[in-house]
Amino acid sequence: MEELVIDGTPKTPIIKFNPSNGYLLVRGRSIPENSIEFYKPLVDALEAYNKSAKPQTNVDIQLEYFNTSSSKCILDVFKKLETINSGSSQVTINWFYETDDEDMLEAGEDYQAIISVPFKMVEVNEE
Repeated sequence: MEELVIDGTPKTPIIKFNPSNGYLLVRGRSIPENSIEFYKPLVDALEAYNKSAKPQTNVDIQLEYFNTSSSKCILDVFKKLETINSGSSQVTINWFYETDDEDMLEAGEDYQAIISVPFKMVEVNEE
């Protein structure tokens, strides 16, 4: 499987998924015109990765803001990770939020309550 790299823009996050080492990074703002279309390559890549997942899969989510349509797509990504986690790979999701960003912390906690994948809340000081 090839690495998936989607460059970030002011409206879309950077997505880097490296199946050879089981690492996914989603970082930036997520307010794309069409969230489903934007996240589809990642959902498809995770589906393919599930067939030959690494024993450990690490996910870093570092979003500063996302809109409602993105939240549904992010949940779809997490559901794929949940399937991978219930198979042969141990998935860990690191949800990064800035110290004073209660909304992002709460969003992470909401996802944590919905899916059964180990979730780590990672507080970062704003720069």
